[in-house]
Amino acid sequence: MGLSASLFLRQTQSLVMTPQLMQSIQLLQMTHFELTQFIAQEVEKNPLLEIASDGGENGAETGFEDNQAFSDPESGGDGNDGATEGHWYEGTSSSITAERLDEGLDTGFENVFPDDGPARRADAPELLSQWKSMPGGEAGEDYDLDDFVAGQVTLRDHMNQQVPFLLGGAADRLVAQHLVDQLDEAGYLQGDLQEIAARLGKRAEDVEAILQALQTLDPPGVFARSLSECLSIQLRQKNRLDPAMEALVNHLELLAKRDFASLRKICGVDDEDLIDMLAEIRGLNPKPGAGFESGVSETIAPDIVVRAAPDGSWMVELNPDTLPRVLVNQAYFQKVAKNCPKNGEDHNFLSECLQNANWLTRSLDQRAKTIMKVAAEIVRQQDAFLMHGVDHLRPLNLKTVAEAIKMHESTVSRVTSNKYMLTPRGLFELKYFFTVSIGSAEEGGDSHSAEAVRHRIRQMIAQETPDAVLSDDDIVISLKRGGVELARRTVAKYREAMNIPSSVQRRREKRALAKVAAF
Repeated sequence: MGLSASLFLRQTQSLVMTPQLMQSIQLLQMTHFELTQFIAQEVEKNPLLEIASDGGENGAETGFEDNQAFSDPESGGDGNDGATEGHWYEGTSSSITAERLDEGLDTGFENVFPDDGPARRADAPELLSQWKSMPGGEAGEDYDLDDFVAGQVTLRDHMNQQVPFLLGGAADRLVAQHLVDQLDEAGYLQGDLQEIAARLGKRAEDVEAILQALQTLDPPGVFARSLSECLSIQLRQKNRLDPAMEALVNHLELLAKRDFASLRKICGVDDEDLIDMLAEIRGLNPKPGAGFESGVSETIAPDIVVRAAPDGSWMVELNPDTLPRVLVNQAYFQKVAKNCPKNGEDHNFLSECLQNANWLTRSLDQRAKTIMKVAAEIVRQQDAFLMHGVDHLRPLNLKTVAEAIKMHESTVSRVTSNKYMLTPRGLFELKYFFTVSIGSAEEGGDSHSAEAVRHRIRQMIAQETPDAVLSDDDIVISLKRGGVELARRTVAKYREAMNIPSSVQRRREKRALAKVAAF
């Protein structure tokens, strides 16, 4: 077989992932916080990019309206107009005239150097505190409200305030300070005493004695090493840690399993005393340090807002508070480009900045349109849920939405990640509307959503009575009567995922609660 060289012409198609295309994909799955950070970084690097202010002079002079930042994908806009792309135009740049200079600058020379009157912040900052307290002083505009806000006391600050009154020796205070630093947010001591003693060069018995002294501080239960010790400290301070209560605290795993029969034998009490003991345990605080948590709760801003329209349909809108408003200053580019030699380094830098700025505005506009398309299709598919509740949630997958809006499943998956929709039923993540399909018990019947089935199971268990607790088999039978075909192991899996105990444990708990209500 002879070997020979030959030339062939072959035409192929391939998808090349350019850096800008990869960044566009990343923009699509970014959350509002991540997108805000990314835009801030781009504005810092690119002198042609500006962030439009809400209602400020910047937005008024550019003619850029907030509600035109992104056009509705169903409105037929092509996204190439100046308002959509967020461009600044040369004709909209404001010119500084002599009249505006007179209005903006202090041109009145009759009182340039006042000799009397109250001291100003810029003239005498050291007299500011005295001036604020002067009777009749103009103390309105220079007050800083932050000066009157009380600082939040953390758990460590609260402990450090009490330690000097408890321990007298300097060495003991240092050990106590080290133990305070080992507290977690719930008030529990983290770390091994043996290691702490070895690190500080102290005996383990001395560190244990200091720890026991610290356990008497406020709030009760702090410096505990376990839940049992935390409850024991609180009961000891109430003088309620008798042998029966101590046995109950040492067997909390039985309490978690609702094994009240074993608890009665271990504690040596009857039903009435056990009920009183359980009520007292419920009144204790398992996380004594949680009240001092200084973290700020973060609110979720919805990306989509759904409202009911007067004609009975649904209005799907982008939340204007989460829409990034980025403008390209074309006037600044043209002004600077005139003074730069062509094909020079500065001109190339400006051209690259302009290209990146235009790409960013187009990518943000395309991101908003894609989110709108996906959200509108989800609302169309889950119309029954918005009208009647979770019982009417339809089974839905990414492929169905992708085929309806003619996009790839991966695009829909990126859009629905960490995006939230505000509906009349509440705030939901877009992933919530995609649920597994469960077959119908009737031939030819409609399939059911897994989330709707879980809601039915939760409702059935909530309506139980102590004498008629439903087992997993009973739930399977009841669901089959309602047209849902489900296996018993699937019911058990759903029940455990919702943190619902078994029928035996629920029966014990409901009977115990019934006895408490009777007393």
